[in-house]
Amino acid sequence: MATNDDDAAAADDDKRWPASPAATATLCHAFADHSGGNSRNNSSSNSSNSSNSNSSNSSNSNSSNSSNSNSSNSTWAKCKAFLRRHRVALLTTAGVVLTLLIGLLLVGIVLITRHSHELQPPPGNATVDLGYARYAGLDPGNGVISFLGLRYAAAPVGNMRWRAPAPPPQTGHVQPATQFQPICLGTDLGFPVDGQSEDCLFANVWAPTNATAQSKLPVWLFIQGGGYVTNANGNWDGTDIVQTSGGTVVLVNFNYRVGLWGFLASDRVRQDGNLNAGLLDQRMMMRWVKTHIAQFGGDPDHVVLHGASAGAGSVALQLVVHGGRDDDLFVGGIAESIFLPTLPRVDELEWQFDRVANQTGCAQAAAGPPQPMACLRGLAPAALQAVNVAQPFPGRSAMPLPLFYWTPTVDGDLLPDRPQALYQQGKFVPVPVLIGTTTDEGSIFAPNAADPAAVANFLANNDPRLQANDTAAILEQYPLEPALPQHAAWFPSAVRAYGEATFICPNFNTLNAMAASNASLALFSYRFNVQDKQNAAWGMGVPHVFSSAAVWGPDSFPGAPPSYRTYNAPMVPVVMRYWLSFVRALDPNPLRDARAPLWAPWAGAGAGAGTGGRTRIVLETGSSRMETVPADEAARCVFWDGLAGRTEQTRRKGRRR
Repeated sequence: MATNDDDAAAADDDKRWPASPAATATLCHAFADHSGGNSRNNSSSNSSNSSNSNSSNSSNSNSSNSSNSNSSNSTWAKCKAFLRRHRVALLTTAGVVLTLLIGLLLVGIVLITRHSHELQPPPGNATVDLGYARYAGLDPGNGVISFLGLRYAAAPVGNMRWRAPAPPPQTGHVQPATQFQPICLGTDLGFPVDGQSEDCLFANVWAPTNATAQSKLPVWLFIQGGGYVTNANGNWDGTDIVQTSGGTVVLVNFNYRVGLWGFLASDRVRQDGNLNAGLLDQRMMMRWVKTHIAQFGGDPDHVVLHGASAGAGSVALQLVVHGGRDDDLFVGGIAESIFLPTLPRVDELEWQFDRVANQTGCAQAAAGPPQPMACLRGLAPAALQAVNVAQPFPGRSAMPLPLFYWTPTVDGDLLPDRPQALYQQGKFVPVPVLIGTTTDEGSIFAPNAADPAAVANFLANNDPRLQANDTAAILEQYPLEPALPQHAAWFPSAVRAYGEATFICPNFNTLNAMAASNASLALFSYRFNVQDKQNAAWGMGVPHVFSSAAVWGPDSFPGAPPSYRTYNAPMVPVVMRYWLSFVRALDPNPLRDARAPLWAPWAGAGAGAGTGGRTRIVLETGSSRMETVPADEAARCVFWDGLAGRTEQTRRKGRRR
C-alpha cells in the first residue's frame, strides 16, 4: 500500500520531471489505456490484449488474455515507477526527452498496439477475396465494415531480413480479419512492450458497409509516425473518419519496418539485401492498395497519402523517390507535422553497421559480404533487439543520446539525393499537398535547458556535423525567451530551435521549393494552434501532432486529450472535414464544415518565393483564420536552409553519392 511519503515523493517527481510532465503523464495513461483495451469498446465489454505470432505460410492466429481495470491501474503504477527510477539519469541529461520512450512521445499519445475483441467473422458480404487470401471482416452494424490484420507482404524474417518485401503467401481458407495484428519491433525501450513482432507487415481497412467493387471511393492511405524507430500510431481506428465522410471514403493504415530492422545501412546491406527496407515496405503497401483496394470499394486511381510525424516525413520522401518518378500510386499528399531529421549517405553510416556487427559477434564471421549479413540473419530477434538501441554519434557525448538514431539513408537509388535538394531541383511527383505543423513542435523533444550550453549540446548530439560556430549562430537566432511554467530558463529557446529546425522549417522550405518549381500546383499549409489548458499549465504549448485527435476523432485511439471531448470538441468536425475534403477533392474547401473559413492556398496573389507572402490557415478553436507567415519565422527558415548541408537535409557542396 502506498504511504503518504510515497505520494509526496511521486508528486515531487512529477514537479521535477525534466522531460515534459505532459509527455510523461500522457505516456503512462497510454500504457494504462492499452491494458484496459480499446477505448471505443471498453464501455460495452471487457477488452482483450492479444499476443500474436504469425509465420509467413500460416493464417493469422490470435490468443487473447482478458484485462480489466486492475491491470490498467497496475500498468499505470509500473510505468510511473519505471520513469521515477530513471529520474537521476534524466536530470543528468538536462531533461532531454527520453530516448527510451521516444516512439511514444513522438505522437504524444500511444505506441502500443491495441487489440480488438475476439469476435466471430460475420456472414455474407463481409468476406473479401484478394486472390492470395480470403478475409472475413467485422460488420458491427454502424455503417462501417473493418478488415483488420491483412497480410500485405510475406513475413520479413530469417533470410528476408533487410530485403525488399515479398508478396504474401497463398492461403486456401477464409481467415478472420477481426483483430489488429502486431506492430513492428521498434528501438528497445528498456522494458517489455507487448504487441510487437518481427512478423508485422499487416494492414487494416475501413470501408462503408454498402461499398462494392464498382464504388470507386477515394482512398485515404495513412502512414504512421514514430521517428523511424517505432510504429507509434499503430492500429488507429478509422471508423469515425469513414462515418463522418458519409460513407464516401475508404481508409487504410499499416505497419512498416523501423529501427534496425528497417534502416540498417551499409554497403554490405546494399550488396546482400536492400537499403531503406522501411520505405520499401511503404512502397509495397501502395502497390497492394493499387492492386486490391477496389475489392473494398476504393478507387485505385484516387489514393491520397497521409502521414503524421515520421509518417509525414515519409509522405515527403515518397514524393521524391527515384528522383520524383511517378509510378501512379497516389494523387495527393497530407503531411501532418512533417519530420525531416538528418539523412546521411550510406558511407556515413558504416560505423553504425560495424557497431551492430561487433556487438552481436557477427563481425567475426568474416570481413566481406555476404558473411556478416548471413550471421545477422541467423540471429534470434532478441539478440538483435539488444543492439537496437540509441547510441552516441561518433565524436559526440552520451548525454543526451540522439533522439533519432536510425533514419532513412541516401542510397543513390530509392533516394538519389537528400530530399530538400530533390525538391529544390524540381524532382518530385507534382501532386496537390496539404502540409502543416503545430505551433510548438519542439516542446516534447527539447531539453529542460538551464543555459545556452545545454541547448548547444543537445543540438550537436542530434545533428553530429554541426560545428561550434554553427551552434553559436543558432543561439544568436534563438536568444533567451520569456519563461514557461514548470521549465528552466532556456527551455523555450530550445523548443523553438529544435521545432523549427526539424519540423516547421522543412515544411516551409518544402512548400517554397514546390511552389518555385510549379506555380500552378495546389499547395495548402496550416498552423495548428488549438489550446489545451493542461498543456498550457505544463508549459508545453501546442505540442507535436496534437492535431491527430482532431483529424481522427478522440475515440480512434486511447489517450486522446480530454479537451477534444469538451471545450475543443468543436474543432474535431472542422479539422476532420478539411482533411476529408482534401482526400476527396484534392482541396480542403469544397466539402469543409459549415463553420470553417475558406482555406487559401500557400502562394497567394503576388506571393514571392522569398521570406514573405506565404499564407496558411491557423486552426484554432473558435477563431480559425488565415495568416501570413511572420517575417521573422520565415527568415529563420532561410537560416536553417543555409545550414541544411550540415544537418544533412540537403546536399553539402562538392559531396554527393
